[in-house]
Amino acid sequence: MTKMKIQNLTLIIALLSLFACQNQVQMTPQEKLISELDEQFTHFLSITPEGKEVPRSYPENNQIRMASPKDWTCGFPPGSMWYMYELTGDEKWKEAATKNTLKFEEVKNRTNTHDLGFMIYCSYGNAYRLTNIEAYKDVIIETSETLITRFNPTVGCIRSWDFGEWQYPVIIDNMMNLEMLFWASKVTGNSKYKEVAISHADVTMENHFREDMSSFHVVSYDTITGKPLEKQTHQGYSDDSAWSRGQAWGLYGYTMCYRETKDEKYLDVAQKIADFIIKNAPEDMIPFWDYNAPEIPNEPKDASAAAITASALFELSGYSAENKESYLNAANKIIESLNSEKYRAKIGTNKGFLLEHSTGHKPKESEVDVAINYADYYYLEALLRQKNINTK
Repeated sequence: MTKMKIQNLTLIIALLSLFACQNQVQMTPQEKLISELDEQFTHFLSITPEGKEVPRSYPENNQIRMASPKDWTCGFPPGSMWYMYELTGDEKWKEAATKNTLKFEEVKNRTNTHDLGFMIYCSYGNAYRLTNIEAYKDVIIETSETLITRFNPTVGCIRSWDFGEWQYPVIIDNMMNLEMLFWASKVTGNSKYKEVAISHADVTMENHFREDMSSFHVVSYDTITGKPLEKQTHQGYSDDSAWSRGQAWGLYGYTMCYRETKDEKYLDVAQKIADFIIKNAPEDMIPFWDYNAPEIPNEPKDASAAAITASALFELSGYSAENKESYLNAANKIIESLNSEKYRAKIGTNKGFLLEHSTGHKPKESEVDVAINYADYYYLEALLRQKNINTK
């Protein structure tokens, strides 16, 4: 190689390096975060099997725990892939989201679970929102029809579990499945889905909350009188404690109910739940698994509860004139903490899951201080909502 060619090659390498450095410098913090999430979640794709399963959590007994169509968490990974497509615009995420959404169509006919909103609306709902493909819409409507078969008009709620000795258990988590029913009424023009959702929200609001707006996890009803029989916990510390993810479900659910109905009573209860959470949260805004856990601060955290809360607070801040800044500040603080090295996994670790330190079912020592797919889903949703607020 001549001296001139060597000099030219050196100049080209230098220019390419300079260009790369300039691009890196010009990347905003948000762009850098999205780039890192894209790289990390691509590792998650590599552990997602072709069959009808998706990763649920890691590590559970040093293994990746999978979710099948029978698992309430099966809709979160495809939903997260749709969010990644929305954040990046990269077609690889649309392709992956489509493939993993279609794995779970059979769920639409399952009458033995209340979790159909999680399983179908988080996946097919985002799929339809981003593509307008009619086949997705049809699945969601059919699923909504299935879900309302679990509604008891005497109780006024959708039954949660079919196991245990409760007569008619309703858990605070069930508030999250109402969004699909509101949607179904809007797209079909049939009010029956919305009527079920409103009844469930009203009865839950009346019976699930204590004076300080902490929530019972489970309320069991008498199917003859419709009155509460028992108020307990299943995943929290005690019957009288405030399970942190339950608080997050309630906040998210009633914020959504206000969006769909514009009924001020839902805004009022959402704000009161938010105020309880903010008042009782630790300094970094990532709650321990239960606000009343006895060994705080030596108790496991729950990043999933934090992610759900952040997403809800970003939305609630748009409805609350009086507390807008307070809710925005709290949501931003949660995201700041989740983005930190303490909670966000290093690229190439954690089997591609984005967040660490979530807690699933502490009383049974199941999925304690692990990565869980619904934490990633609501984290990505919160980032999208934060991004939309910041770009207004």
